[in-house]
Amino acid sequence: MRPRSGPTVEHRVLAARLRLLRERAGVSLQAAAVALGAHPATVRRIERAETGLDPHQVRVLLERYEVSAMEAEPIMAGLAAANLPGWWHRWRDAMEPWQQEVIGIESSAALIRTWHPALVPELLRTPAYEAALCRTLTADPASRREGRLELLAERQRRLEDRGAALWALFPAAALHTSVGGAAVMAEQRAVLEEAAQRQHLTVQVVPLDFPPHPMTGVPPIHLLRAPAPEIGDRVVLETPGAGVDIIGEPAAVMDYRIRLDAACTAAPPPGPALPEDGRGTGNR
Repeated sequence: MRPRSGPTVEHRVLAARLRLLRERAGVSLQAAAVALGAHPATVRRIERAETGLDPHQVRVLLERYEVSAMEAEPIMAGLAAANLPGWWHRWRDAMEPWQQEVIGIESSAALIRTWHPALVPELLRTPAYEAALCRTLTADPASRREGRLELLAERQRRLEDRGAALWALFPAAALHTSVGGAAVMAEQRAVLEEAAQRQHLTVQVVPLDFPPHPMTGVPPIHLLRAPAPEIGDRVVLETPGAGVDIIGEPAAVMDYRIRLDAACTAAPPPGPALPEDGRGTGNR
């Protein structure tokens, strides 16, 4: 079974390479399963990073695919690292299901783009803002809320440490929605003002009086630029009442990217300060 905390990028990459090697060799799932003495579903789980990478099984598959020793060596050498739990494993009990699926990509992504239709995007939230949301929107016990706050702080710290790019788009209504009271919102606004000055962060706020744009009415989304071509980019679509969809199909990912690009183009460009009253200036 897949570890509860989700596969790391290293695990995903090696799993994807095994699939590509099988397809290159023209070996079917059934034939690969016969080589392992297992069910085809076992091979599919291996290729989807849904189970650990057993060295014996991987070696058998590489031999069945007639992979040269030179090509097989780095794959076998990478198994130990791929099977290690991710840094987020200690917070697995506080994680949402979608985070368990994609946090490995997020934690090493070169670019994260995010849109929220009503609130400050998660990776820009202060602890007080996030805590107030958790108290209001969830029935989680205090221990789990604390774990969520610790996990978010660690995600933000790692994002900053590796200098990954974060591009956030959200409506000015988020700045007028009182989460946790005036003091919490003042601190949140100050953090956003500071974030807008950082080189690797882009903060765009759609004013209250701007017309509809391509992301209007779209639930929260996160577009993750995967660090390895073998696994491709992901879109995480959070639909209230319907759960979370993790989209990896290239055409669908491209569609969301185009819509997000168009919305960012329609919005005012990032500036040194957030709009004071949420209203736009200039031509639309």
